Amino acid sequence: MSDAAENKIYLADYQEFSHLIDGVELTFALAPTATRVKSKIKFRPNPNAPAQPFFLHGENLKFISAKINGQEISPTLTDTGLTTDVPDGAFEFEAEVEISPETNTALEGLYMSNGMYCTQCEAEGFRKITYYPDRPDVMATFKVRVESDLPVLLSNGNPGDAGDGFAEWHDPWPKPAYLFALVAGDLIAHSDNFTTRSGKDVALNIYVRKGDEDKCAFGMGALKRSMTWDEQVYGREYDLDIFNIVAVDDFNMGAMENKGLNIFNSSCVLASPETSTDANFERIEGIIAHEYFHNWTGNRITCRDWFQLCLKEGLTVFRDQQFTGDMRSHAVKRIDDVITLRARQFREDNGPLAHPVRPESFVEINNFYTATVYDKGAEVIGMLKRLVGDDAYAKALDLYFERHDGDAATIEDWLKVFEDTTGRDLSQFAQWYSQAGTPRLSVSEEFADGTYTLHFKQHTPPTPGQSAKKPQVLPIAVGLLNPNGDEVQATTVLEMTESEQSFSFSGLAAKPIPSILREFSAPVILERESTPSERAFLLAHDTDPFNKWEAGRALAKQTLVDMLTNDATVNTDLLNALAAVLRDDALDPAFQALALALPSQDDMAQTLFDAGHTPDPSAIYTALETLAQSIAQHLQDLLPRIYAANHVEGPFSPDATSAGKRALQGAVLGLLSRLDGGDQARAQYASADNMTQQLQALACLLRVDRGQAELKQFEAQWSHDRLVMDKWFGLQSGLAAPEKAASVTAALTEHAAFDWKNPNRFRATLGGLTGNAAGFHAANGEGYKLLADWLIKLDAINPQTTARMSTAFDSWRRYDADRQGQMRDQLKRIQGTANLSRDTLEMVTRILEG
Repeated sequence: MSDAAENKIYLADYQEFSHLIDGVELTFALAPTATRVKSKIKFRPNPNAPAQPFFLHGENLKFISAKINGQEISPTLTDTGLTTDVPDGAFEFEAEVEISPETNTALEGLYMSNGMYCTQCEAEGFRKITYYPDRPDVMATFKVRVESDLPVLLSNGNPGDAGDGFAEWHDPWPKPAYLFALVAGDLIAHSDNFTTRSGKDVALNIYVRKGDEDKCAFGMGALKRSMTWDEQVYGREYDLDIFNIVAVDDFNMGAMENKGLNIFNSSCVLASPETSTDANFERIEGIIAHEYFHNWTGNRITCRDWFQLCLKEGLTVFRDQQFTGDMRSHAVKRIDDVITLRARQFREDNGPLAHPVRPESFVEINNFYTATVYDKGAEVIGMLKRLVGDDAYAKALDLYFERHDGDAATIEDWLKVFEDTTGRDLSQFAQWYSQAGTPRLSVSEEFADGTYTLHFKQHTPPTPGQSAKKPQVLPIAVGLLNPNGDEVQATTVLEMTESEQSFSFSGLAAKPIPSILREFSAPVILERESTPSERAFLLAHDTDPFNKWEAGRALAKQTLVDMLTNDATVNTDLLNALAAVLRDDALDPAFQALALALPSQDDMAQTLFDAGHTPDPSAIYTALETLAQSIAQHLQDLLPRIYAANHVEGPFSPDATSAGKRALQGAVLGLLSRLDGGDQARAQYASADNMTQQLQALACLLRVDRGQAELKQFEAQWSHDRLVMDKWFGLQSGLAAPEKAASVTAALTEHAAFDWKNPNRFRATLGGLTGNAAGFHAANGEGYKLLADWLIKLDAINPQTTARMSTAFDSWRRYDADRQGQMRDQLKRIQGTANLSRDTLEMVTRILEG
């Protein structure tokens, strides 16, 4: 790692760029392998910057010429950029370079996807387009001219002149280079408009390839709902005359918030009932909202440096979570978010890749687009809002937008507006941004003379580079229930600031049952001894939907741990509690579906590891199958009625109520399939008129080792649709029997439709395998070797996707010696690959050394 270590960048070394920019003009003469880019940039000295050489980033550029104030210069060129002497005062810098979009397989900078030109500049892609100070704190207005014979030519901002073979765009709002965007192609626009609250008319367009026109309506509706919501809830109005979205097939991320020209992975914007599941619809709605909300929390106010990435991403994730809750169900959304947080971010915090929400250093910034930055960053915003209250949060946000509009801001700027509006000292709270790891919160209790006391202790285990941890500020939402199920203490937020702290409730007639960490009020691991009967009681009576669900999840996990460590039988408390949940027609069907879902294999592996056991992936898989079978048998009298009662009549609608019913029907179908061998699933597959039910049925059949005929029929039906075929690939590798998972996945990579250069197809196929824990961790190590083979191959063309997929190995230390050795061998094989990218080298080295 010596080379990478030498390139490490530190937050503590930040200094401002030598110059400010008064305007940028760019001209693109597009050609697949010889695009010419001319730049004209007006610089003036930055009075706040220390003395430094004048350096512009530039990578993979063919230098043609450069001028300062019209005079040719001969700058010093390296693989990373350009250095030259410059005048003492203001000056105009011009450059011309040539780039090759067609051969840019890394999908950074300007590249081509199925004949379409498109860009991805976050985090450091603009330096692959032209010479520029490619850093987020350098902001400027842009004028862009695109020259091509393609019919659609787009860039940021508002449209200007256009004619035969060219189009001009002007973005009046200063922005950093990472928000630059350009798209050119033979595209069709799905158009609409939106009138802002001040009466401004905004043109809206979703641009797609021919044949995708019928998949835009939902995305357009989601965009308009997002614009309305941001005005009503945050007071933020859109600020340009036009807002464009473009769907791109080859894209490393989900979407990108470029000012006025959002570029989306096709899977995150295209939707129809026939090709998209309810989960797809909800995800698309959330991602469109997320990227639109970035217009203010990311674009108008951006981050000073990449260490502040959570400033825009954590806040915007929190905003899109609020939006989805308002559009659908806050309770169900919160449970979904916590499931994701625990699966991705807790795993990150508990392994070699642990890092603070605001890292102190990095080698490759692309490797820090992580669950910690996004999901834990959002949790920190949620805790802050919970601590100060809704009104104070709203006032602080208003001040943030007023004070920092047009700024490249920091976490300190963010916290300061809260201190200024509330008078609170947030210095201890700021540790959430600088301290890695998931705190463990242990609880004990006592009851005497009508007073109930909760004793809390918090402890955060060491993480790489941080051995000593300080106590965090923890908002602990607590409610108390009487033994008869009545709530005797409504939700109260306790603010814990010490390593150990106690809180008392008096005037109680009987010892209550506590409901702790309601709404998952802090991202911690709660450690509290509890009996199965108490957990069943909370599942039946808790008034907090999250803790109601959490009680059932904890009961299921304890049942599985007992089965795996003590050869215990299935706990009847769990079976009876789930029956009670299904019988309660007052519950949201979406909640009931979540209650029926068992913990994941990876969740159980971490649970066992935390308890001091070495997890056996095969045994975990068997225990989960045994428990699911027991649940199906215990509920067999209820299942047909619940299945029938949740049938949705009429045309398909992705609304929350209909989606919830289909979710419950699908969960019940999974249990029925264990009893009838898949007969009901086969009938549902044959009659399904939407992708949700068709895919549900196919998955159920595969889980009971049937469905081969349906798999072939599905392929024949959908071979023309690339996004649906991603589902087909992922379903097979993800649901293959453990002993067959690696061979099934290997066969899929030989399929004619497997395009390993397409990130969606690669993630669907190989990601399906890594998500199939028992299959990926099969004792023979075939899963490890197959993934390593493909990562080595992919790294040569797409380092970003390779580095992110390498995290499948990050839990290697929690398994037995044989599996550890096999994973370590594959990691070392990847690490030793000639010309390995900086992205992947950093990741595998951190995994090995952590």
